[in-house]
Amino acid sequence: IGRYPRSVRNMGLTVCLCVRASWLLSRSHVLFVSIETRVQIQESVRGKDVFVIQTMSKDVNTTIMEMLILVYACRTSCARSITGVLPYFPYSKQCKMRKRGSIVSKLIASMMCKAGLTHLITMDLHQKEIQGFFNIPVDNLRASPFLLQYIQEEIPDYRNAVIVAKSPASAKRAQSFAERLRLGIAVIHGEAQDAESDQVDGRHSPPTVKTTGAIHPSMEIPLLIPKEKPPITVVGDVGGRIAIIVDDIIDDVDSFVAAAETLKERGAYKIFVMATHGLLSCDAPRFIEESAIDEVVVTNTIPHELQKLQCPKIKTVDISMILSEAIRRIHNGESMSYLFRNIGVDD
Repeated sequence: IGRYPRSVRNMGLTVCLCVRASWLLSRSHVLFVSIETRVQIQESVRGKDVFVIQTMSKDVNTTIMEMLILVYACRTSCARSITGVLPYFPYSKQCKMRKRGSIVSKLIASMMCKAGLTHLITMDLHQKEIQGFFNIPVDNLRASPFLLQYIQEEIPDYRNAVIVAKSPASAKRAQSFAERLRLGIAVIHGEAQDAESDQVDGRHSPPTVKTTGAIHPSMEIPLLIPKEKPPITVVGDVGGRIAIIVDDIIDDVDSFVAAAETLKERGAYKIFVMATHGLLSCDAPRFIEESAIDEVVVTNTIPHELQKLQCPKIKTVDISMILSEAIRRIHNGESMSYLFRNIGVDD
């Protein structure tokens, strides 16, 4: 909770601590440590409004388990309401069925509701339809006003910029930024297929190869023509412009680095990358430092202090103000519509 402004910390909210307890076990002369999470609530929460603030760490599974145990502890302690504040909702990319996989976002939502969560505050869900996985109210706040303000205040010649979507899937988000800044838009088409594109379903049961002639001709199912990726092209003029690539999540930066190289070849003289959630996992800081990207701007929905030390190109926009205001309004029973002023469907 210390990451957020004093306006949150001074609201008289109950602060709950998650403590990991370790036991050293011995079996067959093999020693190993069993790490469990134990919750200790330092004061009574009976009949109170409890806000559980949890940011995602690298060990996302442990982070989720800590929150579930803490929420359940508040529920069994007779809290009146339990609101989860998750600036970044974990497993949000796994919100579609892939091959024989599962929709993990639905599972996480069900677990949170079952644990006792009565309200959720989050920011820029990867897909807005994830709100439908919950049977409790969900406030999906937006970081775009803060990112737009950064562009206007920190990029002096932003009027000479063009908003770029690194794939057709993010064109709507880029269009929203371009319309609010009164700028042009460009879309990179034909890049390498990523995890969010339409992939082969892969559930080959029965096998695709016909092994018997017993199937009646009228029962044959026509095969779908496979896709062919066209050469990489940039739809729109970026020559002599500042290119601002916008997206919601930056995790694996390979696609952003490739997009930056393409834009440099097309004549863009400065390249910015802007996103809400900066996961920046693995060697992302090193790849950014060695790439043609001039600056990466992300919000502080996820801690990334270590990545900033490794790469000075990474800049942070503080969004704690809107989270603290959301907490205050929910606690006082005020309307949340003020925080969604002029917010469109594509924002």
